[in-house]
Amino acid sequence: MEEEIEKVGIEKPLKRKAGEVVIEIKGLKKSFGNNEILKNINLELKRGENVVVLGRSGEGKSVTIECIVGLLKPDGGTLKVLGEDVAEMDDRELKELRIKIGFLFQSGALYDSMSVRENLEFPLTRVLKIQDQQEIDQRIEEVLDSVGLLDAADKMPSDLSGGMRKRVGLARTMIVKPEIMLYDEPTTGLDPITSREISELILNMQKKYKTSSIIITHDMECARITADRVLIMDNGEYIAEGSFEELQNSNNKLAASYFKDIS
Repeated sequence: MEEEIEKVGIEKPLKRKAGEVVIEIKGLKKSFGNNEILKNINLELKRGENVVVLGRSGEGKSVTIECIVGLLKPDGGTLKVLGEDVAEMDDRELKELRIKIGFLFQSGALYDSMSVRENLEFPLTRVLKIQDQQEIDQRIEEVLDSVGLLDAADKMPSDLSGGMRKRVGLARTMIVKPEIMLYDEPTTGLDPITSREISELILNMQKKYKTSSIIITHDMECARITADRVLIMDNGEYIAEGSFEELQNSNNKLAASYFKDIS
């Protein structure tokens, strides 16, 4: 990370997980017309690490994710994913990269006309081109078991609760075994108990599938449960980073404001 980002808890250095950097962002900039959204984004995500990003609405958290998967083209800076420069990729290379990146949308983004099983089959047959029905069934059973929904395979999305839809959405994302997971407000619209269950599931899936994740959230309990490291975004930059506990006890007033209601 760049030196201008405040490292909280300097008397106790941040513990970094050893391992390969799977996302490396330096000086990323993005504007829409005269509206400068990303001014100077610097980020490293290491293999097997969960990074939580906090920030007010409209700060550019989701814009950063869209740049990572090549949906938006940055105006400046460099962005490497799994060692490759995203800006230099052609359409075929971007398509191959996106197979390695899972994206959990706020809504779960299930196909309402398909059963849970059909939703899970879709990426296997259309993206991975798997034709062996035995392998397809085995993957579906494994991932539904991972999210605690083995008995929901033949249900329609309309028959599921909000929390169940999120679980199926996560299962559909994980079934292709991505190396990187991007979560955009994964607990939005859920009650506190279900939100905690989804947060714990994100942590369990990280451990089971060895994924590296960026988690955008306003849910501080989700951040507490899932984060190896937390970044706080303000005015188009990351202004503080550290563990949940380090930021909670930070002298940075803006950073501390996110934790004021946390006991």
